[in-house]
Parts: sequence; C-alpha cells; structure tokens
Amino acid sequence: MRPDLPYLLGGVVLGGFLLGNAALAPDAGPVRTLDVALVVLMAAALGVCRRVPVPALLVVAASMLALHVRVHAGVSAAFAVLATVYIAAWRGHRAAAAVTSLAFLGGFLAYDVSAAPAGRPGHQVVERTTLLLGWFVAANVAGLVARQRRAYLKQVEQRAADAEQTREEVALRRAGEERLRIARDLHDSLTHSISVIKVQAGIAVHLARKHGEEPSAALLAIQEAGGAAMRELRETLEVLRTPSDPDRAGLERVAELAERTRAAGVPVRLTVTGAPADLPAEVDRAGYRVVQEALTNIARHAGAATAEVHVDYAPARLTVSVTDDGQATAARPVTPGVGLNGMRERVTGLGGTLRAAHRDGGGFAVRATFPLDGIA
Repeated sequence: MRPDLPYLLGGVVLGGFLLGNAALAPDAGPVRTLDVALVVLMAAALGVCRRVPVPALLVVAASMLALHVRVHAGVSAAFAVLATVYIAAWRGHRAAAAVTSLAFLGGFLAYDVSAAPAGRPGHQVVERTTLLLGWFVAANVAGLVARQRRAYLKQVEQRAADAEQTREEVALRRAGEERLRIARDLHDSLTHSISVIKVQAGIAVHLARKHGEEPSAALLAIQEAGGAAMRELRETLEVLRTPSDPDRAGLERVAELAERTRAAGVPVRLTVTGAPADLPAEVDRAGYRVVQEALTNIARHAGAATAEVHVDYAPARLTVSVTDDGQATAARPVTPGVGLNGMRERVTGLGGTLRAAHRDGGGFAVRATFPLDGIA
C-alpha cells in the first residue's frame, strides 16, 4: 500500500481541485452526486495506476471526459489523464498511452465544437485543443524518456556488477594459482628434506637398538618431530590444493578431538556449560583451533599431565579454556612459539582476548574469550 500512497494522494488533490474549479468557474455547470462519483473513481484509479497502468488509464480518461461533458470542467479535466498517460508510457505501455491520448483529445474536441455557440469563431477551441495536444505529446515523450533512462541506469548497474564479479573471479583464480604454486614448491623441496630427516633418524634409532643401545633422547625427539612435521606439511598441502573446500572444524567436534587426545595417552576431561548456540563460523572454527593447538602443546611439552577443556556458551560471549597440570612453572616459563602466536592472532582478529600462562600450582592454562555481539 505504501508505494501506491503518493499516487492516491495525488488523485485526491486533483479531485479536490476539479470539484473546486467546477464550483467556482462561471461557465461550469452544477456539480451533482454523479460528478463527485466520477472524481472519486478517478482518484481511486490514479491510486492503483502504478500496478495496473492500462486499466487505470482507461478509467481515468473515461471518467474525466464524462466530467468535462457534464460540468464543462475545461482543461483541468485533462490533468489526471496526463498523469496516467505519463505513468503508462513510463511502465512500457506506449501504444495504450498514445491511443488513449488521441481518444481523449478527440472526445474533448468533439464536445467543445458541439458546445460552441452558433456563428462564433472557434478560436478558443482551437487554442485549447492545440495546448492539450502539446501537453499530451510531452507526457508521452517524458514517459518514454523516463523508461529509457531507467533501463540505461539498470544496464549500467548490471555492467558494474558483472565487472565486479569478473574482478573477483580473476582474483580468486590468481589466488588459486598462487596456492598451487606454493604447494608444488613445498612438495618439491621441503617435503623431500623432511622425509630425509625422518628416514635417517629412523635408521639411526633402529641401528642403535639393533646394537643393544638405547637411542638418545635427542635422536628420538628428532624422529618424533620429523613425523609430526610431515603430518602437518601434508595437511597444509591438502589445504593449499583444495582451497574451495570449507574448513568444517567446529566446536561440535571438540569431543572427537578430546577422544583422539586420550588415545594418544593424555587424559582429557571435557566440560560444556551453557546452551550451544549458532555461532558465527569464524568464531566456531577459532574456538576449535584453540582447543586443538592447546591439546597438541600439552601432548608435546607437558609430560605426564591431565588436560581439562571447558567450553562456556553465554549469550554475549564464548569462552574456551584448556588447562593442564604438567611441567610448566614460574621457574620454567613457556616461550611463545608459532602455534601460540598463531592462536593469539586468530583470537584477537575476531575481537577476542587470549590469556596463556603457567598456573600457580604448576601446569599451563589457555583461555580464549570471543565477543558475540556485532559479529556476523
């Protein structure tokens, strides 16, 4: 109803003007109930001309021509018809607008000629008809120009949207090509080097045990680090080679992560408080990655330790904490590595805060808080 309201108000204003002009003009006839009904019909038709321009145009033209015949409304009877002719042409009904204009002008002229006093020149009739003809031609042309302008603007917007989409596609394609290049370089160089380190370390451990010697801790650490590096590198290469696959890791998989960590020899207690909500995808992934990185660090560095994972859902925030009772103490501070720094960047990039420090009673604690207000 709101888009039609300006048209309806315009019809009411025109109707009031017509009735006032008919009541005050010296050469106009008396206004009767039927004349008021014609004005009301015109206003109602003008109110719906945006949705049904052709029927509204026919109703307005017929009612205004009838009003002119009954009360001799004069040129003012053509105002509403001019408005609907413009709207019909603007909405693309050029033939209906032109034919209705000619029909209204023909009827208007025929009545004026028949109503002119006998023996008096029809200069006034000719002037009035010429004036109306110019107005109707202008209304038709203005409607066509408005339609063409709207079509041009729509075409320009579509071209701009197509150009933007093309730029995005080119950027995505270039990014994909760059990821594949990086993946190839990593596979050709780094994978080979790490494989050599892992194989050589494994051979050294095997030979030491074959000769009845216990491999040194440094050698075992090299073997373990080589295996872990290979696994992480394969995961990285998989992500680089399949960038279109979304990262589906989320907090709903924390239980699986805890189970895998238990299978690796680290006892894990998982606690979830609050009602799990539909989190933003970035926050959901970041919370999962915090737990994953923290549990990985516990498995690697905490020694014989028990881990506790707590996920707290609140209306305005998400809190994820991972604690352990391992070897970290104030006397043995933890030096932030790549994993911890990446975890901090991931959390702060979403407006959250990360606290990672040793516990007073021994062990380490990681606590990440994500605000949920204003994150889409």
